[in-house]
Amino acid sequence: MVSKGKTRNKVPSSAPPRKQRMVCLMSDEEIRIVERYLQKYKITNKARWLRETVLSHIHQQLDDDYPTLFNEHEMRR
Repeated sequence: MVSKGKTRNKVPSSAPPRKQRMVCLMSDEEIRIVERYLQKYKITNKARWLRETVLSHIHQQLDDDYPTLFNEHEMRR
């Protein structure tokens, strides 16, 4: 049987495959909090959400800790 519809070509992923595993243990209460948050904001991809959340926090912390020529008090004058 020949398909009459359009054929799809697989597009190669631009992101490299993830091969490293990171495991984190949580208490029952922490899991309930996370599950409630995911349900409230209709987040279906838990792994992607967790990765993005952790990495965005790390990036923000690194930006905040980046050395500057003047300290914050001197820059506010």
